[in-house]
Amino acid sequence: MVIKLIFTAMLLFPFFSYSSFAGELKNANENVIVNEDDPVTAKIKSFLDEKAYNDNKAFINVIFDPKSAYYIGDRVDVVKIIQTLKDNGLLNLFFKAPQSFSLTFKTNGSPIFFVRIMDDVLSGIGYFRYVTTAAHLDASEFSWTINLTSEYMTDPMILQKALQKSGCKIIDITRNNAKKWTYIIDINGGELNVPTLEADKEVQLRRALYAHWFNVSKIRALEVRSSRRNHWYPYISYYDASLHLVKLLKRDKVYKSISLLIPKSAKYMKITDLYTLKNLRDGLTLSPTGIR
Repeated sequence: MVIKLIFTAMLLFPFFSYSSFAGELKNANENVIVNEDDPVTAKIKSFLDEKAYNDNKAFINVIFDPKSAYYIGDRVDVVKIIQTLKDNGLLNLFFKAPQSFSLTFKTNGSPIFFVRIMDDVLSGIGYFRYVTTAAHLDASEFSWTINLTSEYMTDPMILQKALQKSGCKIIDITRNNAKKWTYIIDINGGELNVPTLEADKEVQLRRALYAHWFNVSKIRALEVRSSRRNHWYPYISYYDASLHLVKLLKRDKVYKSISLLIPKSAKYMKITDLYTLKNLRDGLTLSPTGIR
């Protein structure tokens, strides 16, 4: 009889143990404790409406586990947070119809350089038409706000990939409301995403609608040749790393070729026509020489 009771208890023990564990797990899930002061949690809450966050708190706690995966050094990886929310259906960046919205970009770098990079980046992701609504410069930062119309809010992941091509990165993002977002951009390692001229590597320029930009930091001199069909009035400007004008060359007569010495402080060069790019029917030929 005693042996029978012991055997029965041994059979039932796994059941009671599993039931107990399942009950504890259920209770734990029903009483999820989230540190609202945690930087990752604070950022998650900033991108969601209060109701959406509260309704999905337990789910959010699961998909963002561990929180340590959402840091870059000691900085919260806001782009990864937004991507995780999107991938799990918690954040929708699309509007029901085209809407006007606002983007503010902030940096501590050169305003001229920053706006040029952002203009290239925005064009690269399909935003060709926007209106500058505010620009402010103080001792610590430059702030630039634009308005544009689209069927969707800017995707931070797409924006970050475009910025990375120019050596820039997103440091922080604030969702002020559904139609107003603020980005802090680090441009300390930034460069214009333009072709780099190298010594003894000839470049053929086709006819274009816009001025040609180049990185000339690796060369000492440049010969520019124009074809017979062109009526080129040279207009060439040099800029330093922050896009401050270093030197300007313009000629009010037609040139078939011109030899140039690159200023030592110049990093970028813009080549165009004094009057209209229609004068360049066949483009130009560039012959860089000398190594810097």
